[in-house]
Parts: sequence; structure tokens; C-alpha cells
Amino acid sequence: MLTRIIMSKIRSSKRSLLLLGPRQVGKSTLILSLQPDLIVNLAREQEFLDFAQSPDRLERMVIDKIARTDRQVTVFIDEVQRLPSLLNTIQVILDQRSAQVKFYLSGSSARKLKRGNANLLPGRIHTYEMGPLCAAELSGSISTEVALATGTLPGIWFEDSASEREKTLKSYSATYLREEIQAESLSRNLEGFARFIGILGAWNGRTLDLSKLAQAAQVSRTSVSRWFEIVEETLIIRRVESYTTKLSHRLVRHPKFYFFDNGVANGLLANFIVSADRKGILFENLILSQLHATAMAYDTPISVETFRTEAGVEVDFVVRLSGKLYAIEVKSSQQVSTHDLKGLLRFKEIVKEPCEFRFWYTGDRDQRIGDIEVSNWVSGLTRLGWGSAK
Repeated sequence: MLTRIIMSKIRSSKRSLLLLGPRQVGKSTLILSLQPDLIVNLAREQEFLDFAQSPDRLERMVIDKIARTDRQVTVFIDEVQRLPSLLNTIQVILDQRSAQVKFYLSGSSARKLKRGNANLLPGRIHTYEMGPLCAAELSGSISTEVALATGTLPGIWFEDSASEREKTLKSYSATYLREEIQAESLSRNLEGFARFIGILGAWNGRTLDLSKLAQAAQVSRTSVSRWFEIVEETLIIRRVESYTTKLSHRLVRHPKFYFFDNGVANGLLANFIVSADRKGILFENLILSQLHATAMAYDTPISVETFRTEAGVEVDFVVRLSGKLYAIEVKSSQQVSTHDLKGLLRFKEIVKEPCEFRFWYTGDRDQRIGDIEVSNWVSGLTRLGWGSAK
């Protein structure tokens, strides 16, 4: 089994922890590999009902297990967001028996935890996040073409064939759509939500404009605003805010949005062809996904923004990481020209704070052009300041 980088932090953590991430990134597989003593899977309907009807059931199970062992008991609760009230019971157990029990909690929806006014156990648990496979976890051996078409979700990446990967991703997208509609009580407008989610896939990488989304989906702006919030807080969509500066230059201040994984976006469209008209956006999406997945893997805070002037000059990503600012332009090409560096050079003129300039592409030649480091995207990614990765 592939070892995930975040595993070392989770294994060494002396506190109980909450592991957040979208579905199918490998949260359950990782925690199950630690061989917890008790497993509660709230994704199973019967198990969910049992604990919902008997809130003290967990405490009884833990106390019984402690009584029958002479070491710390480990308890894994999967999809904890389905029953946020269970966190109150966990707090009581930790307050009374912190030395005797350690909880591993996983969740795929920050929304449900927030909406349920969940007790996130401040001071008692540590929170980690998990994303798709990053290049470092694959030892830098990552096929750009495969990642553009079907993403880097672990269960998808190791499928034997492209057809199997595509079939699984179509099923993933359909299941997600159905379950989120049921969970969020959206079934009265199933057709509208289906149009909305399909348009999101087609508009991946665009500037976020809720009014245009509503018009295209033929539903109200209020509905679209609520639905976008749902896909964002269930960790499927990632918003990229605009870089702002105190200088007087006129900048576009509207955010963009991307999917957390290329394969999921393509699965919604049932289109896995990396055509010339889609390759640029898919490459941007891949880089954003890899930036966040790598930051999660090393448990390193990261901020990613986009930069665009009203004159149309832009830099794909402005990244704050480990106390440094990076301006990163990406291009799905094996060649680089001076024209490709236009946005970085303009950014350098406008922004006066210390910054490192990077250009990532699919070519193999690493070089420097003035202050700009040009490299293959995988090698460029590994050279950022990832804290413990250095």
C-alpha cells in the first residue's frame, strides 16, 4: 500500500484527531491501516441509526473496551459529520479518560459540522486535511496526461486501465450528486441542481459569477448561491481569491473556482478527452490541486490567489507558503517564450514585496530567464518551501 506523507504526523500525534477531506481521497484507508480497536462507520445506515437513537452507546463501548485491555484504546469514527452531536459524547470521554483512549475522526463535509453547531473539541483534538495524491507521494513519477484526464484520487490512480478509471469517476460523480441532494434536501429541484453541477464542471477554472451560473442553470441566483456553498463546503470546489495590493493599480477582484481533482470535474462532464481547448484549464486545475494536496500532506499552511489587471495581464497563482511569496505562471506546453513571461514581469513591476518568480510547464529543461525560474511543473513543485519537506 502507498504510504501517505501525512501518515507520519498522524501516527506520532499524541492527541485525538479529526481528518477532513473530500470523498475517496483515502482517509478511511489511512486510518484503518493503524488498526484501531473500535470502528464506527456512520456511512452505514444501520450504524448511523443505532448511534443516533442511543447517544450513550459509544461511551458504553469505549468503557467496555478499556476494561478489557491494559493499553490505550484507539477508536475510529468514520463520516463523523453525519452525527455531529456525537462529538459531545467524545468530549466527555476525553475529559474523563484522555490517557486511556485516542479518537481518530474522519469527515468529508465541513458544512454539516458547522450547520450542526458541532463541538469541534478545541484543545482536545488536532485537525488535519487530506487531498488527492501529490507528486511527492508518487516519488515524482506522475504522468501529466493521466492526471489531466482522470486526476490523482488514489483509488482511481491505481486502476488498471483508462476505461476503468473513467467508469469509476462517472459513478463517483453520480453518487455524489444523488447523496448530496438527499442530504441537503434539494430533491424538489433535482433537475435544476443537475444542470447547475454540470455547468460547474464545464466552467471549471472560470471567474466566479453567480448570476451567470443561475442564468445558465435556469434557476434563481439564491438557489445557485446556496448550491455553490454546498459544493464548496463539501470540499469539492476550491475558491481562489484575487490577489489584492494597496497600490493604485486597477486589478480584477473577482475570484475563480476549480475542482479539487481533475477526474471529478471530467467525470461530471463524462468527458475525459484532454483536447487542445481544455488542456490549459485542466493544467491550471492540476497545479492548484497539487499545491493544496502537497500542503495538506506536509501539514503546511498555504494561501493561493490569482492576479489579473483590468488590462488582461495575469499570473495564474500567487502563493504564500512558509513565509515566502511566489508568483507562479503555468502553461501546458513543452516550450517557453518571452511572451509567456509577460504576466510575471508585470507582477514584478506592480508588487513591491519580496517575491520569487516561477514558470512551470510540461517541458523537461530547467533554466533561469532573468529572475524567473523555469522548470517542469513536478520539479518546480518539489522546490517550494514545504516545511518538513525541505
